[in-house]
Amino acid sequence: MKFATKVIHAGIKPDAGTGAIMTPIFQTSTYVQEAPGVHKGYEYGRTQNPTRTALQQNLAALENARYGVCFASGLAATDSVMRRLQPGDEVIACNDLYGGTYRLFVRVFQKYGIKFHFVDMHQPQNVLPLVNERTKMMWVETPTNPMLGVVDIAAISEICKTNGILLCVDNTFASPYLQNPIDWGADVVVHSVTKYLGGHSDVIMGAVMCNDEAFYQHLTFHQNAVGAVPAPMDCFLVLRGVKTLHLRMEAHCKNAAQVAAFLATHKAVAKVNYPGFETHPNHAVAKRQMRGFGGMVSFSLKQDTMEAAVKVLSNTHLFSLAESLGGVESLIGHPATMTHASIPFEERQKTGVLDSLLRLSVGIEDPTDLIADLEQALNRVL
Repeated sequence: MKFATKVIHAGIKPDAGTGAIMTPIFQTSTYVQEAPGVHKGYEYGRTQNPTRTALQQNLAALENARYGVCFASGLAATDSVMRRLQPGDEVIACNDLYGGTYRLFVRVFQKYGIKFHFVDMHQPQNVLPLVNERTKMMWVETPTNPMLGVVDIAAISEICKTNGILLCVDNTFASPYLQNPIDWGADVVVHSVTKYLGGHSDVIMGAVMCNDEAFYQHLTFHQNAVGAVPAPMDCFLVLRGVKTLHLRMEAHCKNAAQVAAFLATHKAVAKVNYPGFETHPNHAVAKRQMRGFGGMVSFSLKQDTMEAAVKVLSNTHLFSLAESLGGVESLIGHPATMTHASIPFEERQKTGVLDSLLRLSVGIEDPTDLIADLEQALNRVL
């Protein structure tokens, strides 16, 4: 089944009772049982819900995985993965990653005796000095947030398999339409469903996909035991949104390429981070493991000051100043004070998250309008 067919049909069947072509919103907290322990596969709304089941099956199919498990947010999904670890275990993670993930690792799990190493993974061999018998997991974002770095999943996977390490890939920036980490050797794929999968800035949700049944059982146990589950209405909204994922991603990619090309020529811009540029350090890797370069672009200003950044951020009209990404509308953000504020200043500086760094989630509006909006804002800092 091809991708455009999967998003509409995989895991989804007309309602058996009514024939409704859209998956119903099963807004219920519990289910009537014929006798104690005799039921139709559903007992309690935290444990199972038919709308959620359909979504989980659909998302698993999009990632070419056997199993999919949905959570109340992307961070709740990440939390469930990390609960596989024990005190004394070590994790090697990208040094350029979402600030919320960094916060979860360092401020929540580190105090339980789990050690985290943050390393530049653009060159896979950089992880080798950190691998030891206590290394149980590698955490990869690719493309990375917010510097749009690209990590060679297959190369990292080879290192992980040689050393018996679980490889987890956050695929949020690419979406399943552009990249399938499991096909490149990842064991676990994590998504902030809030972003491209939902696609309309109206849902908070996360998901984990995998092929290993034991890990799937680990996920469903914690999904139920911890209770960080998405509501039926949210599952319905994502099922609706995901049906156009392939169409939206094509538009995001096309627009981002034009916006990135414009930014690279503007006199107020110092550097543009975009995997589609041949000058990108890992452009060849992106071209090999991705089917497009995505809708995210970040760039720094020649005036490397907070004042210059604020002036641009305050003067766009179509690019709304807001957290998040992946919706149909374009957003502009300031990582240093927004999405990555939880990362210490020194660590941000190492990865290039400067005061003048701006991050764009390029939407599906007309690209000429988006470019004109950026141009008039950037002209204010010439």
